[in-house]
Amino acid sequence: MVVQQHRSGGGARAVCALVAMGVMAAAAGCSGGGGDRAAADDRSGAGAVETVRRAAAVLTGTGTGSASPSAAGNPGAGSPDKADPDKADQDKADPGKGSRFLAGTAQVSTSMETAAGGTRVTIRGKGTYDFRTQSGRLRVVLPQDAAGQEEHLPMTELLAPGALYMMNRGAGVPRNKWVRIDTTALADGNLVTGGATDPMAAAELLLGVRAVTYVGESDLAGVTVRHYRGTTDIARAARQASALSRAALKAAAKGFSTDTVSFDAYLDDQGRLRKVRHRFSFANEGPAVEVVSTTLLYGFGVPVSVPMPAGRDIYTGEIEQGRQP
Repeated sequence: MVVQQHRSGGGARAVCALVAMGVMAAAAGCSGGGGDRAAADDRSGAGAVETVRRAAAVLTGTGTGSASPSAAGNPGAGSPDKADPDKADQDKADPGKGSRFLAGTAQVSTSMETAAGGTRVTIRGKGTYDFRTQSGRLRVVLPQDAAGQEEHLPMTELLAPGALYMMNRGAGVPRNKWVRIDTTALADGNLVTGGATDPMAAAELLLGVRAVTYVGESDLAGVTVRHYRGTTDIARAARQASALSRAALKAAAKGFSTDTVSFDAYLDDQGRLRKVRHRFSFANEGPAVEVVSTTLLYGFGVPVSVPMPAGRDIYTGEIEQGRQP
């Protein structure tokens, strides 16, 4: 099982380790409409559901971003029971069809937070992402151990369809080598494994939105954004995701104890997704563990280049298990 949990009490031992290959083990070793168009239609019922779904579709290129006839014509479609019935064949993603709507590239800041046994762990990342190629590069910073005495080298992560590459992964891996993980084989589909949710997956999860409530306007780093809160369904999102990322989300749909994920989404006056926060819940032979993953998008259009490691640079030896939970 990829997701593991300490059952011994106290301090760092109580910190749940949610990352395969020891990422969090190291820590535990311690477009839409403009602002003037934010009318009632976008703030309640089917309108709010479609607004969030459209923002995800525009960003990821998995649809044209236009409101579906069923949603537009059904005032009650915003409720969990009636919200835009699941029409996998009709809504199935078509990357080519939606490619002209892609936002392209963006700078990304991430955080992943969990707490157990009175200890809170936050992993932070920063980098760039290209939604057209579904590839990105993050510098992921692990926290000190619980006593604050041990520093951990920042990790470099390369995100690609179906794969996660990590450098400075530690625990026996040479510092100049990459570790490659097949994300389609992970029980969480790399929603939490790397210590940062893949930005593509974070956005595509919103394609499975079931119910949405408009919270209001707020300021996000000087940008006025509209705040929406709701729930989404991993399995439904997987059916509507792009072909390249569908397998990883399908793995997550099978691996999570529940398909329902709570989220907060923040859209700017152009209808672009600027920030999304997901709350995941895991149960692994013990009480459920809550994980909050946040993805912040800005600097749209920034140049992004993510060359993948050559085969000779990928470590294929044994991974030390001494620091695993």
